[in-house]
Amino acid sequence: MREERISLSQSGGYRRDSESQPPYLYPEYESTRLRAPGRPLVILPHTLSELTGPVYGHEKVGTLDHDLTRQHVGEPLGERIIVTGRVLDGDGRPVRNSLIEAWQANAAGRYAHHGDRHPAPLDPNFTGAGRCLTDSEGRYRFVTVKPGAYPWGNHDNAWRPAHIHFSLFGPAFATRLVTQMYFPGDPLFEHDPIFQSVSDPKARQRLVSRFDLSATEPEWALGYSFDIVLRGCNATPVENHG
Repeated sequence: MREERISLSQSGGYRRDSESQPPYLYPEYESTRLRAPGRPLVILPHTLSELTGPVYGHEKVGTLDHDLTRQHVGEPLGERIIVTGRVLDGDGRPVRNSLIEAWQANAAGRYAHHGDRHPAPLDPNFTGAGRCLTDSEGRYRFVTVKPGAYPWGNHDNAWRPAHIHFSLFGPAFATRLVTQMYFPGDPLFEHDPIFQSVSDPKARQRLVSRFDLSATEPEWALGYSFDIVLRGCNATPVENHG
């Protein structure tokens, strides 16, 4: 497991609970066999530059960047959904005016990327990337379509559950987080080594969104709620790149 327990005196209050995070080496996830570090990590004390700033993206976030369904001439195919939630720090306080980015496959399970060779159709009206800033209460909101599952070649008949990637910088370098949000009740959970690499069942559940009727808009889109916690014992597990 990751040796990332950092004292409050070292971190200035930022602390990651390594027990709820995926290990760098998880053999069932084949890519980690090549990319995981082969030597013990060296924990460095955090300095002022890691604990404060920088802040990204304020001047470049457009009014429609959060709506992945309105970035092209026509509407994308698939089930329209709304994803909303709060970004919180390790003490449960809102992370305000912070950049959050999202990217995903289209409704057929294909990314608009040259490296994706899955023989599913591309959607000319869906690029699959967006971003927004959290508000004064740490809230964010994306409008998109529900992504499809897709094969990924890790093992025999391997398929990734439907998911959306999120990237956050938070208030400082020390709170950098890249994670994945899943949808409730997906039958692929038990077969997915990326999801299963988070050994703590409670931490795994923090990666699963919940259906939210209050975020659902009648006759238009279902709503899902997904809170993201940066650091602390309730931190959202990171995306395991190995």
